[in-house]
Amino acid sequence: MKGKFLAAITLAMSLLLTGCGGGSDKPADKPAAGSEATLKIGATPAPHSEILEQIKPNLKEQGINLEIIEFNDYVQPNIALNDKELDANFFQHEPYLNDFIKEHKDMKLKNAGGVHVEPMGIYSSKIKDLKELADGATVSIPNDPTNGGRALLLLQKANLLKLKDGTGAEATLQDIAENTKNLNIQEVEAAQLPRTLDDVDISIINTNFALNADLNPMKDALFIEDKDSPYVNIIAVRDGDENRDEIKKLLTAIKSDKVKKFIEDKYKGAIVPAF
Repeated sequence: MKGKFLAAITLAMSLLLTGCGGGSDKPADKPAAGSEATLKIGATPAPHSEILEQIKPNLKEQGINLEIIEFNDYVQPNIALNDKELDANFFQHEPYLNDFIKEHKDMKLKNAGGVHVEPMGIYSSKIKDLKELADGATVSIPNDPTNGGRALLLLQKANLLKLKDGTGAEATLQDIAENTKNLNIQEVEAAQLPRTLDDVDISIINTNFALNADLNPMKDALFIEDKDSPYVNIIAVRDGDENRDEIKKLLTAIKSDKVKKFIEDKYKGAIVPAF
């Protein structure tokens, strides 16, 4: 009799657990049907976060809550993405991503799609024209390999120095063939470049950091990259996640006519749509 009683208790507990979902094969980390999914994306403040804010309502209508997490450097967003603290990031161009992956071979990150170009510019608080630049002038450029090489190419295009023949985006200070003005080039973290303007004669600054410092690339830059710059800013994801439904919807929303108009109206040529 005691054995039958215990068997009945065991059966009842089993049925109770099954009724509460204990026997379900539905993944616990996926939202239930009809619920809202959260998509976390890391971005630098301007223009990336500003652009992302434009598509929040569109994604909301599709059941996606876009959570924008701001960063002020070029390293942590990729680390956070690799560590699954983010679903995507939006702050870099593909040459930078490729260089980052070379240095961090364990990271499997991928370009999911290009959005816009931010022409890099030469800025100064001391001169109004590059013709005024004195011999021995101090120049600050980004210290990361990709943007540093890009800055050197821009200095060459402005006829301020000459690089070795065949030198491309991976140029370093050692690739300078001619420096007739004896420029003193200092490598600084990209986000800090606007703060160097009081201490240097000219600075080569990425547009997003120029905008953060209230610099208008179209008005304040003494020299700027052409609009056909190959450095398109991208949405980066972990390899394989480019096929996720939420990522596809993110890309569709950010490559819309609405976003293109916002970029053109807001930045007036300082940021150029790449779609």
